[in-house]
Amino acid sequence: MNDQNIITFLKLRNFIFQISNSNELLELTNNTMISLYCGFDLTADSLHIGHLLPLMVLKHFQMLGHKPIVLIGGATSLIGDPSFKSLERKLNTYNDISKWEKNISNQISLFLDFNIGFNSAKIVNNNSWFNKINILSFLRDIGKHFSVTQMINKDSVKNRINRIGQGMSFTEFSYSLLQAYDFFILNQKYQVCLQIGGSDQWGNISSGINLIRRINRNQVFGLTVPLLTQSNGVKFGKTEQGPIWLDPKKTSPYTFYQFWVNIDDKNVYPFLKWFTFFDYSKLMKMENEGCHVENICKDKIILAKEITNIVHGEKGLKSAVRITSCLFSNCLSEMTELDFEQLKQDGIPSVNLLGTEDLQTALIVSSLSYSKSQSRNMIISNAISINAKKISDVKYCFSNHDKIFGKYTLLQRGKKKYSLLCWK
Repeated sequence: MNDQNIITFLKLRNFIFQISNSNELLELTNNTMISLYCGFDLTADSLHIGHLLPLMVLKHFQMLGHKPIVLIGGATSLIGDPSFKSLERKLNTYNDISKWEKNISNQISLFLDFNIGFNSAKIVNNNSWFNKINILSFLRDIGKHFSVTQMINKDSVKNRINRIGQGMSFTEFSYSLLQAYDFFILNQKYQVCLQIGGSDQWGNISSGINLIRRINRNQVFGLTVPLLTQSNGVKFGKTEQGPIWLDPKKTSPYTFYQFWVNIDDKNVYPFLKWFTFFDYSKLMKMENEGCHVENICKDKIILAKEITNIVHGEKGLKSAVRITSCLFSNCLSEMTELDFEQLKQDGIPSVNLLGTEDLQTALIVSSLSYSKSQSRNMIISNAISINAKKISDVKYCFSNHDKIFGKYTLLQRGKKKYSLLCWK
Protein backbone atom coordinates (compact mmCIF):
# COMPACT_ATOMS: atom_id res chain seq x y z
CA MET A 1 0.00 0.00 0.00
CA ASN A 2 1.37 3.44 -0.94
CA ASP A 3 2.13 5.70 2.03
CA GLN A 4 0.81 8.81 0.27
CA ASN A 5 -2.90 9.50 0.67
CA ILE A 6 -4.66 10.25 -2.60
CA ILE A 7 -7.03 12.88 -1.16
CA THR A 8 -4.16 14.78 0.44
CA PHE A 9 -2.27 14.52 -2.85
CA LEU A 10 -5.19 15.89 -4.88
CA LYS A 11 -5.77 18.76 -2.46
CA LEU A 12 -2.10 19.69 -2.66
CA ARG A 13 -2.35 20.04 -6.44
CA ASN A 14 -5.70 21.86 -6.31
CA PHE A 15 -7.57 19.10 -8.14
CA ILE A 16 -10.59 19.19 -5.83
CA PHE A 17 -13.48 21.59 -6.38
CA GLN A 18 -16.05 19.85 -4.17
CA ILE A 19 -15.94 16.72 -2.06
CA SER A 20 -18.48 14.96 0.10
CA ASN A 21 -17.61 13.80 3.62
CA SER A 22 -13.97 14.71 3.16
CA ASN A 23 -12.74 13.40 6.52
CA GLU A 24 -14.44 10.02 6.09
CA LEU A 25 -13.07 9.62 2.56
CA LEU A 26 -9.61 10.59 3.79
CA GLU A 27 -9.77 7.94 6.50
CA LEU A 28 -11.12 5.32 4.08
CA THR A 29 -8.36 5.91 1.54
CA ASN A 30 -5.78 5.82 4.33
CA ASN A 31 -6.73 2.23 5.11
CA THR A 32 -8.27 0.79 1.94
CA MET A 33 -7.69 0.66 -1.78
CA ILE A 34 -11.00 1.74 -3.24
CA SER A 35 -12.77 1.43 -6.58
CA LEU A 36 -13.94 4.69 -8.15
CA TYR A 37 -15.46 5.74 -11.44
CA CYS A 38 -15.88 8.59 -13.85
CA GLY A 39 -18.41 8.65 -16.68
CA PHE A 40 -17.89 9.87 -20.23
CA ASP A 41 -20.85 10.33 -22.54
CA LEU A 42 -20.31 9.77 -26.25
CA THR A 43 -21.18 13.20 -27.66
CA ALA A 44 -18.52 13.12 -30.40
CA ASP A 45 -15.98 10.73 -31.89
CA SER A 46 -13.20 12.12 -29.70
CA LEU A 47 -12.56 13.50 -26.24
CA HIS A 48 -11.20 17.06 -25.98
CA ILE A 49 -8.97 18.86 -23.49
CA GLY A 50 -11.94 19.57 -21.24
CA HIS A 51 -11.82 15.85 -20.35
CA LEU A 52 -8.17 15.86 -19.32
CA LEU A 53 -8.61 16.80 -15.65
CA PRO A 54 -10.83 13.85 -14.64
CA LEU A 55 -8.58 11.52 -16.64
CA MET A 56 -5.53 12.79 -14.78
CA VAL A 57 -7.32 12.31 -11.45
CA LEU A 58 -8.17 8.72 -12.40
CA LYS A 59 -4.52 8.16 -13.28
CA HIS A 60 -3.32 9.52 -9.93
CA PHE A 61 -5.74 7.25 -8.09
CA GLN A 62 -4.40 4.28 -10.03
CA MET A 63 -0.77 5.24 -9.44
CA LEU A 64 -1.47 5.22 -5.69
CA GLY A 65 -3.03 1.76 -5.82
CA HIS A 66 -6.74 2.40 -6.32
CA LYS A 67 -8.91 0.85 -9.05
CA PRO A 68 -10.36 3.24 -11.67
CA ILE A 69 -13.47 2.31 -13.62
CA VAL A 70 -14.46 4.30 -16.70
CA LEU A 71 -18.14 4.34 -17.53
CA ILE A 72 -18.92 4.81 -21.21
CA GLY A 73 -22.41 6.30 -21.51
CA GLY A 74 -23.70 4.19 -24.36
CA ALA A 75 -27.25 4.67 -23.03
CA THR A 76 -27.08 8.13 -21.43
CA SER A 77 -25.43 9.52 -24.56
CA LEU A 78 -28.76 9.00 -26.32
CA ILE A 79 -30.22 11.69 -24.05
CA GLY A 80 -27.33 13.99 -23.20
CA ASP A 81 -26.57 15.63 -19.87
CA PRO A 82 -28.41 18.99 -19.58
CA SER A 83 -26.28 20.23 -16.67
CA PHE A 84 -25.67 23.96 -17.12
CA LYS A 85 -26.38 23.74 -20.86
CA SER A 86 -28.26 26.74 -22.28
CA LEU A 87 -30.00 24.65 -24.95
CA GLU A 88 -31.09 21.03 -25.30
CA ARG A 89 -28.41 18.79 -26.76
CA LYS A 90 -28.74 17.37 -30.22
CA LEU A 91 -29.82 13.73 -29.90
CA ASN A 92 -27.25 11.30 -31.28
CA THR A 93 -28.09 8.06 -33.08
CA TYR A 94 -27.33 4.49 -31.96
CA ASN A 95 -25.02 4.06 -34.96
CA ASP A 96 -22.98 7.16 -34.19
CA ILE A 97 -22.58 6.26 -30.53
CA SER A 98 -21.49 2.71 -31.39
CA LYS A 99 -18.83 4.05 -33.79
CA TRP A 100 -17.53 6.58 -31.28
CA GLU A 101 -17.11 4.12 -28.41
CA LYS A 102 -13.95 2.52 -29.79
CA ASN A 103 -12.23 5.87 -30.37
CA ILE A 104 -13.04 7.11 -26.87
CA SER A 105 -11.90 3.83 -25.27
CA ASN A 106 -8.58 4.03 -27.15
CA GLN A 107 -8.01 7.59 -25.92
CA ILE A 108 -8.75 6.61 -22.33
CA SER A 109 -6.15 3.85 -22.62
CA LEU A 110 -3.51 6.57 -23.10
CA PHE A 111 -3.96 7.49 -19.45
CA LEU A 112 -4.83 4.27 -17.62
CA ASP A 113 -3.20 0.86 -17.30
CA PHE A 114 -5.49 -2.10 -17.96
CA ASN A 115 -3.07 -4.88 -17.03
CA ILE A 116 -1.49 -4.35 -13.59
CA GLY A 117 -3.38 -6.76 -11.37
CA PHE A 118 -5.85 -5.66 -8.65
CA ASN A 119 -6.05 -2.04 -9.67
CA SER A 120 -6.16 -2.56 -13.43
CA ALA A 121 -8.52 -0.06 -15.01
CA LYS A 122 -11.82 -1.27 -16.40
CA ILE A 123 -14.19 0.17 -19.01
CA VAL A 124 -17.92 -0.56 -18.75
CA ASN A 125 -20.85 0.62 -20.86
CA ASN A 126 -24.10 1.57 -19.11
CA ASN A 127 -26.06 0.32 -22.10
CA SER A 128 -25.36 -3.18 -20.76
CA TRP A 129 -27.88 -2.60 -17.96
CA PHE A 130 -30.18 0.07 -19.39
CA ASN A 131 -31.05 -1.97 -22.47
CA LYS A 132 -32.49 -4.67 -20.17
CA ILE A 133 -34.42 -2.41 -17.83
CA ASN A 134 -38.21 -2.33 -17.53
CA ILE A 135 -39.60 1.21 -17.47
CA LEU A 136 -42.32 0.40 -14.93
CA SER A 137 -39.85 -1.31 -12.62
CA PHE A 138 -37.45 1.61 -12.93
CA LEU A 139 -40.12 4.19 -12.06
CA ARG A 140 -41.43 2.10 -9.17
CA ASP A 141 -38.12 0.95 -7.65
CA ILE A 142 -35.82 3.86 -8.50
CA GLY A 143 -37.99 6.88 -9.35
CA LYS A 144 -39.78 6.80 -5.99
CA HIS A 145 -36.52 7.78 -4.25
CA PHE A 146 -36.29 11.11 -6.10
CA SER A 147 -38.06 14.29 -5.03
CA VAL A 148 -39.15 16.40 -7.99
CA THR A 149 -38.97 19.48 -5.77
CA GLN A 150 -35.33 18.77 -4.90
CA MET A 151 -34.46 18.03 -8.52
CA ILE A 152 -35.99 21.31 -9.72
CA ASN A 153 -34.06 23.24 -7.08
CA LYS A 154 -30.69 21.95 -8.25
CA ASP A 155 -28.73 24.81 -9.83
CA SER A 156 -28.13 22.88 -13.04
CA VAL A 157 -31.90 22.56 -13.56
CA LYS A 158 -33.05 25.84 -12.04
CA ASN A 159 -30.75 27.92 -14.23
CA ARG A 160 -32.25 26.31 -17.31
CA ILE A 161 -35.96 26.35 -16.53
CA ASN A 162 -35.84 29.96 -15.34
CA ARG A 163 -34.69 31.14 -18.77
CA ILE A 164 -37.65 32.63 -20.61
CA GLY A 165 -38.66 30.65 -23.67
CA GLN A 166 -36.34 27.68 -23.05
CA GLY A 167 -37.32 25.28 -20.29
CA MET A 168 -36.31 21.63 -20.19
CA SER A 169 -37.82 18.50 -21.69
CA PHE A 170 -38.72 15.49 -19.54
CA THR A 171 -36.07 13.57 -21.48
CA GLU A 172 -33.33 15.85 -20.17
CA PHE A 173 -34.91 16.11 -16.74
CA SER A 174 -34.64 12.33 -16.35
CA TYR A 175 -30.87 12.32 -16.96
CA SER A 176 -30.04 12.79 -13.27
CA LEU A 177 -31.95 9.58 -12.43
CA LEU A 178 -30.01 7.64 -15.04
CA GLN A 179 -26.61 8.82 -13.81
CA ALA A 180 -27.61 8.09 -10.21
CA TYR A 181 -28.61 4.59 -11.29
CA ASP A 182 -25.17 4.13 -12.90
CA PHE A 183 -23.52 4.85 -9.55
CA PHE A 184 -26.00 2.50 -7.83
CA ILE A 185 -25.22 -0.38 -10.24
CA LEU A 186 -21.45 0.13 -10.03
CA ASN A 187 -21.64 0.17 -6.25
CA GLN A 188 -23.50 -3.14 -6.30
CA LYS A 189 -21.45 -4.83 -8.99
CA TYR A 190 -17.91 -3.50 -8.44
CA GLN A 191 -18.07 -2.01 -4.92
CA VAL A 192 -17.45 1.46 -6.37
CA CYS A 193 -17.60 3.97 -3.52
CA LEU A 194 -16.52 7.19 -5.24
CA GLN A 195 -17.67 9.03 -8.33
CA ILE A 196 -15.61 11.85 -9.79
CA GLY A 197 -16.57 14.39 -12.44
CA GLY A 198 -16.43 18.02 -13.46
CA SER A 199 -17.84 20.65 -11.12
CA ASP A 200 -20.99 20.82 -13.25
CA GLN A 201 -21.71 17.20 -12.21
CA TRP A 202 -22.19 17.82 -8.49
CA GLY A 203 -26.00 17.65 -8.65
CA ASN A 204 -25.95 14.35 -10.56
CA ILE A 205 -23.30 12.86 -8.28
CA SER A 206 -25.18 13.79 -5.12
CA SER A 207 -28.30 12.13 -6.56
CA GLY A 208 -26.36 8.89 -6.87
CA ILE A 209 -25.00 9.20 -3.33
CA ASN A 210 -28.54 9.61 -1.95
CA LEU A 211 -29.91 6.71 -4.02
CA ILE A 212 -27.22 4.31 -2.80
CA ARG A 213 -27.74 5.39 0.79
CA ARG A 214 -31.48 4.76 0.51
CA ILE A 215 -31.35 1.36 -1.24
CA ASN A 216 -27.93 -0.20 -0.60
CA ARG A 217 -27.46 1.43 2.82
CA ASN A 218 -23.85 2.14 1.86
CA GLN A 219 -21.86 5.30 2.35
CA VAL A 220 -20.34 6.47 -0.91
CA PHE A 221 -18.63 9.68 -1.90
CA GLY A 222 -18.46 12.30 -4.61
CA LEU A 223 -15.55 14.44 -5.80
CA THR A 224 -15.56 17.09 -8.51
CA VAL A 225 -12.66 18.76 -10.27
CA PRO A 226 -12.59 22.35 -11.55
CA LEU A 227 -13.78 23.02 -15.08
CA LEU A 228 -11.10 24.34 -17.42
CA THR A 229 -12.28 27.80 -18.37
CA GLN A 230 -10.74 30.73 -20.17
CA SER A 231 -10.79 34.30 -18.88
CA ASN A 232 -14.16 34.85 -20.62
CA GLY A 233 -15.69 31.91 -18.74
CA VAL A 234 -15.86 29.64 -21.79
CA LYS A 235 -14.75 26.05 -21.20
CA PHE A 236 -11.24 25.26 -22.39
CA GLY A 237 -12.74 22.47 -24.44
CA LYS A 238 -14.05 25.16 -26.78
CA THR A 239 -12.13 27.85 -28.65
CA GLU A 240 -12.92 30.23 -31.46
CA GLN A 241 -11.68 27.53 -33.82
CA GLY A 242 -13.65 24.83 -32.02
CA PRO A 243 -12.60 22.18 -29.47
CA ILE A 244 -9.01 21.09 -29.03
CA TRP A 245 -9.51 17.38 -29.62
CA LEU A 246 -7.36 14.49 -28.40
CA ASP A 247 -7.73 12.73 -31.77
CA PRO A 248 -4.72 13.70 -33.97
CA LYS A 249 -6.96 13.53 -37.05
CA LYS A 250 -9.17 16.25 -35.59
CA THR A 251 -6.51 18.37 -33.86
CA SER A 252 -2.95 17.74 -35.05
CA PRO A 253 -0.16 17.21 -32.49
CA TYR A 254 1.37 20.49 -33.69
CA THR A 255 -1.80 22.49 -33.03
CA PHE A 256 -2.33 20.66 -29.73
CA TYR A 257 1.22 21.55 -28.68
CA GLN A 258 0.81 25.18 -29.78
CA PHE A 259 -2.36 25.51 -27.71
CA TRP A 260 -0.40 24.86 -24.52
CA VAL A 261 2.55 27.01 -25.58
CA ASN A 262 0.17 29.94 -25.99
CA ILE A 263 -1.91 29.70 -22.79
CA ASP A 264 -2.22 32.72 -20.50
CA ASP A 265 0.83 33.15 -18.24
CA LYS A 266 -1.33 32.92 -15.10
CA ASN A 267 -2.35 29.35 -16.01
CA VAL A 268 1.16 27.92 -16.40
CA TYR A 269 1.78 26.78 -12.83
CA PRO A 270 -1.76 25.59 -12.02
CA PHE A 271 -1.64 23.57 -15.27
CA LEU A 272 1.78 22.12 -14.44
CA LYS A 273 0.26 20.79 -11.20
CA TRP A 274 -2.64 19.25 -13.10
CA PHE A 275 -1.12 17.98 -16.32
CA THR A 276 2.31 16.67 -15.35
CA PHE A 277 3.57 13.97 -13.02
CA PHE A 278 6.39 16.08 -11.59
CA ASP A 279 7.14 15.85 -7.86
CA TYR A 280 5.44 18.57 -5.85
CA SER A 281 8.82 19.93 -4.68
CA LYS A 282 9.87 20.40 -8.31
CA LEU A 283 6.59 22.15 -9.12
CA MET A 284 7.04 24.53 -6.20
CA LYS A 285 10.58 25.34 -7.29
CA MET A 286 9.38 26.09 -10.82
CA GLU A 287 6.59 28.31 -9.52
CA ASN A 288 8.92 30.20 -7.18
CA GLU A 289 11.30 30.86 -10.07
CA GLY A 290 8.44 31.84 -12.38
CA CYS A 291 8.46 35.52 -11.54
CA HIS A 292 10.58 36.24 -14.62
CA VAL A 293 9.12 36.21 -18.13
CA GLU A 294 11.86 33.97 -19.51
CA ASN A 295 11.14 31.32 -16.85
CA ILE A 296 7.40 31.43 -17.59
CA CYS A 297 8.07 30.94 -21.31
CA LYS A 298 10.44 28.05 -20.56
CA ASP A 299 7.90 26.42 -18.25
CA LYS A 300 5.11 26.78 -20.84
CA ILE A 301 7.24 24.74 -23.22
CA ILE A 302 7.83 22.12 -20.52
CA LEU A 303 4.07 21.92 -19.92
CA ALA A 304 3.35 21.66 -23.65
CA LYS A 305 5.90 18.88 -24.07
CA GLU A 306 4.62 16.87 -21.09
CA ILE A 307 0.93 16.91 -22.02
CA THR A 308 1.60 16.43 -25.74
CA ASN A 309 3.73 13.38 -24.94
CA ILE A 310 0.92 11.92 -22.79
CA VAL A 311 -1.74 12.39 -25.47
CA HIS A 312 0.25 11.94 -28.71
CA GLY A 313 3.27 9.96 -27.62
CA GLU A 314 6.95 10.53 -28.36
CA LYS A 315 6.44 10.53 -32.14
CA GLY A 316 3.71 13.16 -32.02
CA LEU A 317 5.73 15.32 -29.62
CA LYS A 318 8.86 15.16 -31.78
CA SER A 319 6.85 16.19 -34.81
CA ALA A 320 5.22 19.12 -32.98
CA VAL A 321 8.57 20.35 -31.65
CA ARG A 322 10.24 19.91 -35.06
CA ILE A 323 7.57 21.91 -36.88
CA THR A 324 7.69 24.65 -34.24
CA SER A 325 11.49 24.86 -34.41
CA CYS A 326 11.58 24.90 -38.21
CA LEU A 327 8.98 27.66 -38.50
CA PHE A 328 10.68 29.73 -35.81
CA SER A 329 14.14 29.36 -37.33
CA ASN A 330 12.95 29.63 -40.94
CA CYS A 331 14.69 26.33 -41.71
CA LEU A 332 12.30 23.92 -43.42
CA SER A 333 14.79 21.27 -44.51
CA GLU A 334 14.14 19.03 -41.49
CA MET A 335 10.36 18.98 -41.92
CA THR A 336 8.84 15.75 -43.17
CA GLU A 337 5.91 15.34 -45.54
CA LEU A 338 3.75 14.33 -42.56
CA ASP A 339 4.75 17.58 -40.84
CA PHE A 340 3.39 19.54 -43.79
CA GLU A 341 0.22 17.47 -43.66
CA GLN A 342 -0.26 18.58 -40.05
CA LEU A 343 0.15 22.20 -41.09
CA LYS A 344 -2.38 21.68 -43.86
CA GLN A 345 -4.83 19.98 -41.49
CA ASP A 346 -5.08 22.79 -38.94
CA GLY A 347 -1.64 24.26 -38.25
CA ILE A 348 -1.76 27.36 -40.41
CA PRO A 349 -4.17 28.72 -43.04
CA SER A 350 -3.85 26.85 -46.32
CA VAL A 351 -5.18 27.20 -49.86
CA ASN A 352 -5.34 24.81 -52.78
CA LEU A 353 -3.88 26.10 -56.04
CA LEU A 354 -4.18 24.76 -59.58
CA GLY A 355 -1.47 25.25 -62.18
CA THR A 356 1.01 28.11 -62.21
CA GLU A 357 0.39 31.16 -60.05
CA ASP A 358 2.35 34.37 -59.75
CA LEU A 359 3.35 35.57 -56.30
CA GLN A 360 1.09 38.64 -56.27
CA THR A 361 -2.00 36.57 -57.01
CA ALA A 362 -1.02 33.91 -54.44
CA LEU A 363 -0.75 36.58 -51.75
CA ILE A 364 -4.32 37.68 -52.49
CA VAL A 365 -5.72 34.14 -52.73
CA SER A 366 -4.08 33.24 -49.41
CA SER A 367 -5.48 36.40 -47.74
CA LEU A 368 -2.01 37.72 -46.95
CA SER A 369 -2.82 40.66 -49.17
CA TYR A 370 -6.00 42.38 -50.31
CA SER A 371 -4.90 43.83 -53.64
CA LYS A 372 -2.22 43.70 -56.33
CA SER A 373 -0.83 47.05 -55.22
CA GLN A 374 -0.54 45.90 -51.63
CA SER A 375 1.15 42.70 -52.82
CA ARG A 376 3.69 44.71 -54.84
CA ASN A 377 4.44 47.00 -51.91
CA MET A 378 4.98 44.06 -49.54
CA ILE A 379 7.32 42.35 -52.01
CA ILE A 380 9.30 45.53 -52.64
CA SER A 381 9.63 46.16 -48.89
CA ASN A 382 11.12 42.68 -48.43
CA ALA A 383 8.21 41.46 -46.27
CA ILE A 384 7.47 38.29 -48.27
CA SER A 385 9.23 34.93 -48.07
CA ILE A 386 8.78 31.70 -50.00
CA ASN A 387 9.95 28.63 -48.09
CA ALA A 388 11.84 30.93 -45.69
CA LYS A 389 13.66 32.79 -48.49
CA LYS A 390 13.00 36.50 -49.05
CA ILE A 391 11.56 37.41 -52.44
CA SER A 392 11.95 40.91 -53.89
CA ASP A 393 10.89 40.27 -57.50
CA VAL A 394 7.37 41.71 -57.99
CA LYS A 395 6.96 39.54 -61.13
CA TYR A 396 7.93 36.32 -59.38
CA CYS A 397 6.15 33.15 -60.55
CA PHE A 398 6.27 29.83 -58.74
CA SER A 399 8.23 26.91 -60.20
CA ASN A 400 8.50 23.24 -59.32
CA HIS A 401 11.58 24.16 -57.28
CA ASP A 402 9.26 25.98 -54.84
CA LYS A 403 7.07 22.92 -54.28
CA ILE A 404 8.37 20.92 -51.30
CA PHE A 405 7.61 17.21 -51.76
CA GLY A 406 6.12 18.32 -55.06
CA LYS A 407 3.06 19.88 -53.45
CA TYR A 408 3.72 22.36 -50.61
CA THR A 409 4.95 25.96 -50.57
CA LEU A 410 5.20 27.97 -47.36
CA LEU A 411 4.28 31.58 -48.01
CA GLN A 412 5.16 34.03 -45.27
CA ARG A 413 4.37 37.69 -44.61
CA GLY A 414 6.55 39.30 -41.95
CA LYS A 415 7.52 37.12 -38.99
CA LYS A 416 4.26 35.49 -37.94
CA LYS A 417 1.75 35.40 -40.80
CA TYR A 418 1.80 32.20 -42.86
CA SER A 419 -0.14 30.46 -45.55
CA LEU A 420 0.52 27.00 -46.90
CA LEU A 421 0.05 26.73 -50.66
CA CYS A 422 -1.05 23.23 -51.61
CA TRP A 423 -0.51 22.47 -55.27
CA LYS A 424 -2.76 20.09 -57.13
